Amino acid sequence: MPRDYYEVLGLERSATLQEIKSAYRKLAVRYHPDRNPGDSAAEEKFKEAAEAYAVLSDADKRQRYDRFGHQATPTGGGFDPTIFADFSDILGDVFGFGSRAGGRRRRAGADLRYDLRISFEDAAFGVEPKLRIPRLERCDSCGGSGAAPGSGPTACRMCGGRGQVQYSQGFFSVARTCPDCRGAGSVIRDPCGDCRGEGRKERQRSIQVRVPAGVDTGSRLRLPGEGEHGRHGGPPGDLYVVIGVEPHERLSRRGADVLSSVTIGFPQAVFGCSVDVETVHGATQLEVPPATAHGSTFVLRSEGIPRLDGRGRGDHVVEVLLNVPAPRDLSESELEHVRALAELSDDGGATIREERGLFNRVKDLF
Repeated sequence: MPRDYYEVLGLERSATLQEIKSAYRKLAVRYHPDRNPGDSAAEEKFKEAAEAYAVLSDADKRQRYDRFGHQATPTGGGFDPTIFADFSDILGDVFGFGSRAGGRRRRAGADLRYDLRISFEDAAFGVEPKLRIPRLERCDSCGGSGAAPGSGPTACRMCGGRGQVQYSQGFFSVARTCPDCRGAGSVIRDPCGDCRGEGRKERQRSIQVRVPAGVDTGSRLRLPGEGEHGRHGGPPGDLYVVIGVEPHERLSRRGADVLSSVTIGFPQAVFGCSVDVETVHGATQLEVPPATAHGSTFVLRSEGIPRLDGRGRGDHVVEVLLNVPAPRDLSESELEHVRALAELSDDGGATIREERGLFNRVKDLF
């Protein structure tokens, strides 16, 4: 499970939106990939801060997160590479994260999401499926540069390789991204024929994923480095696998607990019985005691689903339902017995106090 979002940003749970933005900006500056080239730990903290900000800066998401934790935003999709657009001008102008003169900026690849549907049983015991993921990978022909073999990017003539152009507005001089090179500082005059200057090509990649026992709908698995490759040799993003569990015909779940029901007849409810119960671990027997009421529940300890935190298994909760047949489904002899039972139970409206005597008379009827 990811760390607490408030802990990631170093904030109290009562933090204001301005405090959240301020903390997020400091972490962005500290762990930005341009300031920490090749540092995977810094890149991880950079993404972690972005994911925390994506939730806490949104009033609705933050409210759900405060009430229910990470399970409240299971489909958030993980790191959003556009999150840092809020501070792009500040990061570029003040801290120097803009395009460098004469060179093309390395950009991290986009994160990807894959929605995986698995069966109820696979969610209970785990599974290792193979996924086919379409993604952009580095072009082999140009090595990711986007230029044809034997050539390379040249400095942009419009901005002189700075990646920005200056505009005067009264007393102020305003910098804007160069429209010719789009901030790269260089352009490709002779693009690669394979990738058409993009530096990346779409390919299908086969990835085996280990889905642990105990996952549920909305659980997320993060595969570092399995996202799209970055532009101009930038590091790849991550792959987020979002789990969806198919419903079972007879079983349901509540967290790690499994729920089911069994139906018994009136005589079984009166005298007690032993019934077979289907669990995820196989069939087992449940002893139903005498005088069991409709809707009674019984717990089979540790017959549920393994907990993701490793603290054993949940329980299997069985609800006992009483089958009350319609008169048209009973024979005349059976109807006579039911009428006799009704007469035994009818004492002029008074409550029957001789419970044991009534029990014996019912037993004789059946």
